Amino acid sequence: MRAGTWVAIPLTIAFVLVAPLLQPPWILSLVMVLISALLFLIKGTKSVSVSLAALAVLYATGWLPLFVLLQAVAIVVFAEVAFRAARPGFHPYLLYLAGAVTGSLFVMLSLGRFELLIGLIGVTVAILLKSALKNRSDVLMVESLGVAMTTYLFLELAYRVPVRNLAFAAFIAFSFGYFAYRLRVADLSGLFSGALVGVILIVFADVRWFFVILIFLMMGAATTRYRFDYKTSLGAAESHGGVRGYVNVFSNLLVGTAAAVLFGLTGNMMFAALFIGSVATAAADTVAGEIGMTTSAPVLITTFEIVPRGTNGGITLEGEIAACLGSLAVAGAACFLGVITLPMLGICTLAGFIGTNIDSLVGATLEDTGHIGNAGTNLIATLSGGLFALAFFL
Repeated sequence: MRAGTWVAIPLTIAFVLVAPLLQPPWILSLVMVLISALLFLIKGTKSVSVSLAALAVLYATGWLPLFVLLQAVAIVVFAEVAFRAARPGFHPYLLYLAGAVTGSLFVMLSLGRFELLIGLIGVTVAILLKSALKNRSDVLMVESLGVAMTTYLFLELAYRVPVRNLAFAAFIAFSFGYFAYRLRVADLSGLFSGALVGVILIVFADVRWFFVILIFLMMGAATTRYRFDYKTSLGAAESHGGVRGYVNVFSNLLVGTAAAVLFGLTGNMMFAALFIGSVATAAADTVAGEIGMTTSAPVLITTFEIVPRGTNGGITLEGEIAACLGSLAVAGAACFLGVITLPMLGICTLAGFIGTNIDSLVGATLEDTGHIGNAGTNLIATLSGGLFALAFFL
């Protein structure tokens, strides 16, 4: 690491301490714009200068609170310096996490405002983006803007959670994410995106919702490894040995995560139905695809013509049965845990089955023609399954 990199820490500390004194906001914004102009002239810092200028404009116009602005700057700078300081024997992402936490807590101490949930979300988003984007030249720009936008969103929700609950959520979510990474179920971006989803589920709903997600993930991991060599020989196996990344996590769980947030804000059980319907769809689709391609020749859902295994939109009788069982497993677990009531068990099971067939239909039409990718197909399917369950609940 270049010696000059360490200078960023004292400069950031000074910036955090002085920023509250520079009022009205346009004065601080002007200073930030001038700094960004200087950075733009330095080789390798153009993306940083652009993000700093963007944050300055958002702060000057009142769109970005000072707390969020300082969180974004401190988290990214402290974390990046710690990451670059890594030596053999120290995992750089552990140092990144430590740096991000330090930066977030420093801002809270300096402002006397302890928004621990906002800090945890900001830190998790930062390390998720770092692991997903890795060595891209614009990674610092995306990190800072991503942290700012996400922390602003959660700050506006004004959701309060006891410190003990927040610590419990962070411990459980990151622990299971780590084990998924060690067992090669997820890569680093999958670890941190899964941890983010886990924290949100536990904080806004409760740990039972997280257990439902774990059941889906275990089913997915087990069926992905089922006859993996045979699926590889067919050219239809999951890439990277079935290791999931952030794209797979969000495409399957984004609807469920949004449902958990809405449930936490309103307490309305209709969002529990939305959650289970979407997760049951993700489970049914995964199980149907992984098991179905190892059985009889699939037929295209739109024409019922026989197609090669792994074809988008291909279905089999065995796959349809597996989809029902996968959906029933998730809905049954949710009912057993008390997330949904017994009358909703059948509806959520049916929602998962319908959602996975919508996945096949979209795969045969929009995905196969190149209009959307697999992530888009998964998102449409989980949303469809969730909305089906929600409609029946209403």
